[in-house]
Amino acid sequence: MNVNLIIENPDTGKVYSPLVEEGIKWTTDREGSAGSLEFTVIKDDIINFQEGNRVELKVNDVPVFAGFVFTKSRNKEKVISVKAYDQLRYFKNKDTYIYENKTASELLKMIAGDFSLFTGDIDDTKYVMSASEDNASLFDIMKNALDTTLVNTKEMYVLYDDFGKLSLKNISGMKVPLIINDSMAEDFDYETSIDGETYNKIKLIYEDDSSGKMEVFTAKSDYTIKKWGVLQYFDKVDNTENASITAQALLSLYNNKSRSLSINGVFGDLRVRAGSQVPVFLNLGDIETSNYLIVEKCVHTFKQNKHTMDLELKGGEFIA
Repeated sequence: MNVNLIIENPDTGKVYSPLVEEGIKWTTDREGSAGSLEFTVIKDDIINFQEGNRVELKVNDVPVFAGFVFTKSRNKEKVISVKAYDQLRYFKNKDTYIYENKTASELLKMIAGDFSLFTGDIDDTKYVMSASEDNASLFDIMKNALDTTLVNTKEMYVLYDDFGKLSLKNISGMKVPLIINDSMAEDFDYETSIDGETYNKIKLIYEDDSSGKMEVFTAKSDYTIKKWGVLQYFDKVDNTENASITAQALLSLYNNKSRSLSINGVFGDLRVRAGSQVPVFLNLGDIETSNYLIVEKCVHTFKQNKHTMDLELKGGEFIA
């Protein structure tokens, strides 16, 4: 396995290929976090890099990660621990956006332009919406747009950084034909719960500022309320259009027992990242899974000429 990591320092005009200790970790999350790269560099008299410098990782000549140094820490042995993030780190910035008649794709392009970020392949999300986002992180602004798209179209999209370019992909096109079964994993952790995002009653309200009147839109499942008690999801909507449909769609999405599955020590495959779908065949005791599951979090580790992955999965009833 050929692991090639470089750091570019524009102040010196030099590109370094440092001596890196074993144990490089590349982590991606499906939403709400930037991709990160963690590694340890042995300091010598040549290497000189700073926060903000560009980092690139290629494995067997395959582009894996492009980002920037954000954190450095060192010890008396002249060993520097580094954490770099991809462009999505800048989605922690907060701003106010008021937009009309835009798709999530168009919103992403607008945000990228405002913050001087590079874009790559961006699928057309098609659903047009309007929204007002005040003092919100860019992560939350995009999440709300993609959630609204999901509720209204049943289509899920994944935002990620593809080696230095922001990409937005329909999750249906992110399947990786890597079969995961008992022989492929060192261990797994399986949990069931109704304590997370499980709701059997949806309550949406619309407040008319001019008249002072309030309209309520609800959807519920008497069957699961009898089993679990009332688990209510509450939110306000900006208008009454499709509010009843939205309530029903949210009930369909959340009226399930959540099942979370983490699999550790899987043989590494660079095609797998958060947002990928992988076929999983495992006997978990109360159920057997034999279908595609969504990778919510993926940690690739490159160590001692060995490449492994730790995966957090959901899909179907695996909604954590």
